[in-house]
Amino acid sequence: MNEYVCRTSNITKSYRKNKVIDNVSINIKNGDIYGFVGKNGAGKTTMIRIISGLIIPDAGEIELFGDNDYKNITKQRSRLGALIESPSIYLNMTAKENLELIKIQRGIPGTKCIEDIINLVGLKCDEKKKAKNFSMGMKQRLGIAIALLNDPEFLILDEPINGLDPLGIKEIRELLLKINKERGTTILISSHVLSELTQMCSKFGFINNGKLVEEISAEELYSKCRKYIHLKVNKYVEASVILEKELGIRDYEVFQDNVIRIYDEFDSEKITLFLAKHGMGVKEIIPMGESLEEYFTNLIWGNENE
Repeated sequence: MNEYVCRTSNITKSYRKNKVIDNVSINIKNGDIYGFVGKNGAGKTTMIRIISGLIIPDAGEIELFGDNDYKNITKQRSRLGALIESPSIYLNMTAKENLELIKIQRGIPGTKCIEDIINLVGLKCDEKKKAKNFSMGMKQRLGIAIALLNDPEFLILDEPINGLDPLGIKEIRELLLKINKERGTTILISSHVLSELTQMCSKFGFINNGKLVEEISAEELYSKCRKYIHLKVNKYVEASVILEKELGIRDYEVFQDNVIRIYDEFDSEKITLFLAKHGMGVKEIIPMGESLEEYFTNLIWGNENE
């Protein structure tokens, strides 16, 4: 089995003189839920269309399942499932009828797959209801069901939570986590809502104005955004003993220059007073760290100002 389901190298695409994708290289490992994050108009959908074979890039290379031969890429794309922008469904048909029609169009054998997919996406209780009476969340689930009909190894979803209410977002999130865990499906999901993607993604690619600004694992992202208290003291060994044994602080790190990072939520003033009571001089005590949204905003604006 290939380590990477999808890799792109220096993909570029322009329309007239407007370069909408600029030397983008992304790496999606087998089993990843890869969050492709960017503002509206950043180039997410164009890049997804290129990977899916709906748009031909001007330059660059795509590798799918370890194969980068141009003639074989089309064959490898049969292992993909995609929902790009709004799902294409027949409103006067039920979910089952929609899936049966798509199955015939794609030449997918058997009928059991339809029942399995309807159960998987949670539409079994609504199988007699026509799609025109579906909520937006139900339509999105039907769109995902259509993308899953060929049992893809790699699922590509473009803004699947866009316009959904909180309940609908939660349902889609739980569905994608289930697909990833139970089926082992690798997922590429684009969105401009970072806070939602952080609840399910294992890796992120940040794109802005057609350029990939950063590619980072979930662990690295959380580490960068983790809030903490920066504490600089005269004697870090003695101070750390007091913090742990007497204040009950457990989650902290000690660095050079007598610096301690406290990750436990704690009042800075209380720490200062308690250390002073024990004769510990506090040189600096500063709350630090960014929220995920602040990190994304600073990353994008920093890139635009370069």
